Amino acid sequence: MMDYIQYFIEHFQRILTATGEHLMLTCIAMITAIALAVPLGIILSRHPKAAKSVFAVVNTIQTIPSLALLGFMIPLFGLGNVPAVIALFLYAILPILRNTVAGIESVSKSLIEVAQGLGMTSRQILLKVELPLALSTIMTGIRTATVIIIGWATLAAYVGGGGLGRLIMAGMAMGRIKMIVAGAVPAILLALLVDYILGSIEQSMTIPVSKIE
Repeated sequence: MMDYIQYFIEHFQRILTATGEHLMLTCIAMITAIALAVPLGIILSRHPKAAKSVFAVVNTIQTIPSLALLGFMIPLFGLGNVPAVIALFLYAILPILRNTVAGIESVSKSLIEVAQGLGMTSRQILLKVELPLALSTIMTGIRTATVIIIGWATLAAYVGGGGLGRLIMAGMAMGRIKMIVAGAVPAILLALLVDYILGSIEQSMTIPVSKIE
């Protein structure tokens, strides 16, 4: 154990840089996925027939093996962080999209009728009733996607991307367990930390179902 701790200390700057790159890949992929999936989920919750077609496409993308998807990205976007981010973005969409639709659809119709009776517009109902009540479900999808993407971001190294995957790949190539652990442990800790932070945000933003203002 002391050997591993010593290795971490000696290569702290390299590990820290790789962790920063890993977090950057994850953040870019997640921000773009949220920006697309949440509005799209709201739209699809109003159009069930269209939702079936969209989910068929998104589910198909999800079934493509990660390495194969990264391979498909190379002829289109070359090597580096760009193909890695696009692949991660595609994988992040499904959990967010599914939970957004489920969250909006789970809002009681009676509450919506009450809001309509109070004279609220469709926009007001969405912002003041549906989204607040669906937020917990949506955040669960975001948390799930984030943890998954942090893990899969290690594969970015296969297409020349940065992140902790470089340490893992280098360790595997040279048969150095310490280097593999130096890449894997920060990824695990990063996933746990981000999940905790998102969980705290979810609790602070969730509005109790008590009344419609």
